[in-house]
Amino acid sequence: MSASPDDRQLLHERYAPPGDAYDELCLAPGTPRPHWAGVMESLEALGRDGLLARAAEARRLLRDNGVTYNVYSDPQGMERPWPLDPLPLLMDSGEWAGIETGLIQRAELLNLVLRDLYGPRTLIRKGLLPPELVFGQPGFLHACDDLPLPEHALSLYASDLARGPDGQLWVLGDRTQVPSGAGYALENRVVLSRVFPSLYRDAGVHRLTGFFQALRARLAALSPRRDVEPRVVLLSPGPLNETWFEHVYLAGYLGYTLVQGQDLVVSGGRVWLRSLGGLEPVDVILRRVDDAFCDPLALNQDSRLGVAGLLEAVRRGRVAVANPLGSGLLESPALAAFLPAIARHFLGQDPLLPGVQTWWCGERLGRAHVLANLERLVVRSVDRSEAAGRPVFAALLSRAEREALGVRIQTHPERYVGQDQVSLSTVPVLAEDGGLEARHGAVRAFLCAREDDYVVMPGGLTRVAGRAGDMVVSNQEGGLSKDTWVLASEPEPVAGPVLSEGLAEGSVLGMQASLPSRVAENLFWLGRYAERAEATLRLLRVALKRRRLAQELPAPHEDAALHTLLRTLTHLTTCYPGFVGPGASERLAAPEAELCALITDAQRPGSLRFTLNALFQSAYALRDRVSGDSWRVLAALRDQTRGLNCPASKDPEQLREPMDEVVTRLLALAGLAQESTLRQTGWLFLDAGRRLERALLLSNLLRATLVARHESVAEGLLLEAVLAWGESLAAYRTGHRAPPEPSRVLDLLLLEPANPRSLMFQLEHLEQHVRALPDQPGSGRLSAAARPLVEALSALRLAESPTLARVDGDSGLRRDLDQLLSRQVYLLSQASEALVAQYFAFAHSQHPLQS
Repeated sequence: MSASPDDRQLLHERYAPPGDAYDELCLAPGTPRPHWAGVMESLEALGRDGLLARAAEARRLLRDNGVTYNVYSDPQGMERPWPLDPLPLLMDSGEWAGIETGLIQRAELLNLVLRDLYGPRTLIRKGLLPPELVFGQPGFLHACDDLPLPEHALSLYASDLARGPDGQLWVLGDRTQVPSGAGYALENRVVLSRVFPSLYRDAGVHRLTGFFQALRARLAALSPRRDVEPRVVLLSPGPLNETWFEHVYLAGYLGYTLVQGQDLVVSGGRVWLRSLGGLEPVDVILRRVDDAFCDPLALNQDSRLGVAGLLEAVRRGRVAVANPLGSGLLESPALAAFLPAIARHFLGQDPLLPGVQTWWCGERLGRAHVLANLERLVVRSVDRSEAAGRPVFAALLSRAEREALGVRIQTHPERYVGQDQVSLSTVPVLAEDGGLEARHGAVRAFLCAREDDYVVMPGGLTRVAGRAGDMVVSNQEGGLSKDTWVLASEPEPVAGPVLSEGLAEGSVLGMQASLPSRVAENLFWLGRYAERAEATLRLLRVALKRRRLAQELPAPHEDAALHTLLRTLTHLTTCYPGFVGPGASERLAAPEAELCALITDAQRPGSLRFTLNALFQSAYALRDRVSGDSWRVLAALRDQTRGLNCPASKDPEQLREPMDEVVTRLLALAGLAQESTLRQTGWLFLDAGRRLERALLLSNLLRATLVARHESVAEGLLLEAVLAWGESLAAYRTGHRAPPEPSRVLDLLLLEPANPRSLMFQLEHLEQHVRALPDQPGSGRLSAAARPLVEALSALRLAESPTLARVDGDSGLRRDLDQLLSRQVYLLSQASEALVAQYFAFAHSQHPLQS
């Protein structure tokens, strides 16, 4: 493994020169800190191979649990696997007690600042804060002035901490509007407790459960309604947000409904959740949407993430928002320049945890100091929300670049601060070869308000730089995460009923099972995309089989059957012109390139890869509704899909094996949906989407293959291919010894109610699902979605397979079959549109109308 004396010596010599820097592992070369000694012995006993195996196990657990992080600048950033280093960061309980005291003091101080700046503003009147620093700051929301605030308005607070060269802990920054990372810290703990079960148990690590219990209690206490159990929702920007997984994870763990802005509406001065059962009152919003985007009516009119009228509901005291709107003002690094004096004013003492020395360039003396010492400072924007707000290490700039930076500061001095550059301490990271590597790191600590003080999470989210020597510690910059272990001085009893401190199936304290329209729509389309992908795969495999046989036994009937299947493939996928448009004859003669494109071209609507990506997007938006086993199947399916690349030879036969694997995963997903999902409203939409899509695809396939009569041998081949596509070939052979013939095939695929692949089966179940949906008309009346389904069922029940199989005169067409199937497609489309109009279309705009 691990940290042998040679490893430690190398670390200390390379990254922590004696007397100049500070290392979290060693006091001196080869000498671990006392609280590291027992853990290091256990890690050394594992050896390099053992540690690498544990790291691989951690990656597997994270992948199976769907733990992801979105990197905005990376085209492949969506659902990037969460990077976790298996070595925890250890902190002694005695040292942590001092950190807790300092964090609580800082949270209390920032809470007082928040209440003052949106209230009496004594800090400005007494000259402790320049008014232009407050009112000219984008983080100050004038619309939030004089909002009602509870005693501890800052319900959640996070602080980024780092150790300097002398061992002193510094506050690098504050997170006050939507502090993120607590969910990832919890997931890190779950994973490491499983990867190192004995080590975790024997080390006596403080548990995290109590912090989340305090958070639940705090949010419940914020509710304006005291006579009922409060409804708390977690408001997320949605699946494209960098920490979407954390939103899903925390909502499930805490038992809250995960919502997006479109799921909420303000009416009658209060906030309501749009569910399929009607409007449900919302009492508390735990928001993960930035301040200015929370209300497009009163704040940022371009926002598509918030709730129009939310600010007015807060002002009336009808809903509580944590943290309060406007609290992002406290995140400005400019505030750090004045915080020591503010602490003495409010608390009569200096901050116990010092912040980085800061100079605001909006003041003449501060600007002069920054410009005179630019090359040894870090320059930051006062607005944390700015895209260009990442720190600028002036020492790394060229002379011309520093001069340009100085000009920008002089032009708009109020926009910038200068800060001392803190040389961050290093933490041990497991290298690819199983040894140790030192990287700069920082810890994000989390606090939650109680009735009269704050509680600190005993641990936090440690983040380390992506490469050795990098000074910027950020997940967006490719950094890693670590679990933070605060070692208890004595054994700690297990608190709370949560198994392994993680998200258990069925989860915690009664999951609120409301079904927003957005969720119902994604479930509906998840079912449709899954069925569409499976149907496309089945037809591709059937066509490839016929192509292979046509190559082995060339004959006109083989070519005729193959060409019909290829044209059907174009009709089913709607990937026109394909095998039916201009140039179709050339593509039919050499179909390899078109087949490869139908399988692998992710940019082509209707292709297999495109459909699978649409399935993943729907599933990702439903992360809080997907079971653990289903998510593992989806993760494996996604990995398998990435292997569907067009081979250099353009031979689609080389894709048969990955296609078979994808079919298997899709069947597993369908089986879990049938066998492991509660038969509630959400399942009705999921299964309705699947049944509707299967009915449409079957109708269109039969129209494309059997309406036109073919030469007898070719038609026999087509009938067999259609049965194989519909998973009904074995059933046909069981009931009939003779080769397939049209009447019997149509009877099995259209009219047989016991065949799960028949059109009759789909319509009967679809009609039952639609009748069971909420808000159906009473007195025996049919809804707009049920009416076309009843008509489609009636037409199908009146049909007779011999009549449908009959060829009409000299036309060579089965006209009765064509009329029936075309009518079925029309009625199914009508039912689909009615479902969308009734359940998925939003009646109220969330945004002001523009002239």
